Amino acid sequence: MLSRVASNIFWMQRYRERAENMARLIEVNFNLNIDMPESEKQWEPLLRAVGAEEEFQKHHQNFNRDTVLDFLTFDLRNPSSIFSCLTMARENARSIREIITSDMWHEINTLYLFLQQSQNQILNHHNFYSRVKRQCQLFTGISDTTLSHGIGWHFGRVGYLLERADMGSRLLDVKYFTLLPSPDLIGSPFDNIQWNALLASMSALEMYRQKWQQIRHINVAEFLILDREFPRSIFSCISRATHSLLTIKETGNNPDAAKPYEISKALLAKIESANGESIINYGLHEYLDEIQKGLIEIGESISAVYFSTKDLVKK
Repeated sequence: MLSRVASNIFWMQRYRERAENMARLIEVNFNLNIDMPESEKQWEPLLRAVGAEEEFQKHHQNFNRDTVLDFLTFDLRNPSSIFSCLTMARENARSIREIITSDMWHEINTLYLFLQQSQNQILNHHNFYSRVKRQCQLFTGISDTTLSHGIGWHFGRVGYLLERADMGSRLLDVKYFTLLPSPDLIGSPFDNIQWNALLASMSALEMYRQKWQQIRHINVAEFLILDREFPRSIFSCISRATHSLLTIKETGNNPDAAKPYEISKALLAKIESANGESIINYGLHEYLDEIQKGLIEIGESISAVYFSTKDLVKK
């Protein structure tokens, strides 16, 4: 497989996942604000959660609902906006149309055109963000059921799983350290509403409730980081990404192919040896920071090994 093709599949899925996560985050924030008193409604933390606060302040002075939503949804000056991500995902898909299936191209192109036609014309925010989320999920489902599970599919899977693990760690980190106005509110109804919202943003609320009846920060952290069965937990994402990197390594004949796999395997072993109590005692922020550094290292290693201008991966 050409490194150009591998790179485009990887980034097509990574940008698509980033757009889906952004839609999830905004949708849940809408629901969160419905339950909150007017004085506590928050839009600024959305920017903090996705690391776009500094970029936002270059163009806007007020953190009000309309400016934050437009910046995170349609603003092409923001590389992490939904429209920017889907534009880049569509561009990657367009350049490899002969590799992906026509159903995949149709779905990503339909979603892009929907975004293009919806600028400044959102009549119902809940319906809009729900549709973006559903169509992103549909694209992943179509990829899994129409694209052969060869090396290209594995590159795409690694792309969206690394993005999903990264976003999960960021959301957990932001909630734990920055969203609560005062430490006195820990364990309060206000705190519980935010933990519920965090779980909902990752489609984890029902599965968490089946395992734990009450909301406790240590249980939420353990579930979202370590759970072996929940498919959006950080452990699950890195475990499946590691498996795909092993398959890619064994399929090709690249002498450097072991590097991304070994880095991912080491990060997985670190997570596997932890439990909720050890993470809290170590420092949740410090622990999540190490996971994020590990994910960055995996991504950089993949780019260095596979995404050069040469054909590094061959069948």
